[in-house]
Amino acid sequence: MGKGILVIESAAVDRQNIKAWLEAAGHPVAAEANAEKGLAMALEGNFSAVVTGYQLPGKDGLQIVATLRQQRPRLPTILAAKNASSELTIDAIKSGAFDFLTKPLDKMELLAAVAQAVEASLRMTQPVELTADIHEDQDTLIGRSRAMQQVYKDLARISPTPATVLIRGETGTGKELIARAIYQHGHRAHMPFVAVNCAAIPENLLESELFGHEKGAFTGATSLRIGRFEQAHNATLFLDEIGDMDTNLQTKLLRVLQEKTIQRVGGNDDIPVDVRIIAGTHRDLETMMARGEFRGDLFYRLNVAAIQIPPLRERPEDIPLLVEHFLARFGEAYGTGTPSITRETLNLLSAQSWPGNVRQLQNVVRKALLACRGYAIGETDVRALLETDPSAAMGGGGPATGLHSLARSLVDRAEREEINDAHARIIEAAERELLDEALDRARGNQAKAARWLGLSRLTLRTKLKAYGMHPKSRRK
Repeated sequence: MGKGILVIESAAVDRQNIKAWLEAAGHPVAAEANAEKGLAMALEGNFSAVVTGYQLPGKDGLQIVATLRQQRPRLPTILAAKNASSELTIDAIKSGAFDFLTKPLDKMELLAAVAQAVEASLRMTQPVELTADIHEDQDTLIGRSRAMQQVYKDLARISPTPATVLIRGETGTGKELIARAIYQHGHRAHMPFVAVNCAAIPENLLESELFGHEKGAFTGATSLRIGRFEQAHNATLFLDEIGDMDTNLQTKLLRVLQEKTIQRVGGNDDIPVDVRIIAGTHRDLETMMARGEFRGDLFYRLNVAAIQIPPLRERPEDIPLLVEHFLARFGEAYGTGTPSITRETLNLLSAQSWPGNVRQLQNVVRKALLACRGYAIGETDVRALLETDPSAAMGGGGPATGLHSLARSLVDRAEREEINDAHARIIEAAERELLDEALDRARGNQAKAARWLGLSRLTLRTKLKAYGMHPKSRRK
């Protein structure tokens, strides 16, 4: 559920609407009409994000933003104002606002902004421990292998410097965890950490996401928008999957790295930015450079310091530690407690090649825990998952590859007349995967997961219960 959202808004209708929308989305909410009291709550409390109005008696929202940026710089603050000018928008972001919204508020725009702020808060405040110890409530870089010891040494060497960092590793190895660890152990740890997944944003929107846009810059640009570079001024920006960026945008990014200025889409002004860049990729950038798909000069600008994350198959001795960690983490989240697992099962897991790396192992362990409902996990349970589960079957091609593999297997079995319900089985497998992923991302918050999936909470609960995934049915 997170730590909750603080709403500071003197207008009763807006305050009530924001509170109702956020609570319906699964966020705990504290609301305050008085600016001074609200600011004191923000400074003294433990919130994931703050939403504040602009026109407040005694102290305006811009002052709240500026004070929080100075005293609580890692607390994302969203400012909402009526009939806002472009000057106010720019002042808000320069003062440290995570985002700026125009009144009357759009419900979905508010929820999206808050979701991004909460995610950013988790990235900044949830520690990434460089240890093999088990911590259910935080992310941990786990491994005692020689390969992981080298990663820890690289982190210790690189983090305190201002150098641009390129993190390389296959999909599922944990590049964002490494980026967060660099940030948390670096000289800008007191400032925000802003992350952008370049592969998850359409090409035509990525430039605006990074650099912002002026009002009227393109169809739908109804107001000025501040990009991630300006948000990360004096802070850290993580550009994940940099290899998926098109060459035109690569050229603009190179200019930013060289000149330390940006231009918003549709604008001509050079805006200075001081940002530490951490980039990540699973792609072979050298091969892409040879094919003209990635700029060599950008590669050398990014590759000032480099960390190579080993694939899981190269450190099988770390698999039992990872399994123990995931069982503790998901057992706590799903209310099952930490189940036991047999030595034979650990040996079976350690013998796999894990083309999807740590992320794939995590999915298999989570599914095994749900299938066994908190009781001891045996070799037969895991072997069945490895043979039939889409995420367990997936290779470097991702979930679509796993579903294709499962579809072929089911049709083969149907052709041999071993089963007669192939359609129902693959629908169930895909739905389980979707429900599992949504629940994991929502950290067990069913209201939030239901909203993401476009389901009512009753429908989600019914499906979870049917699959034996309902929290009550998962308790010992």
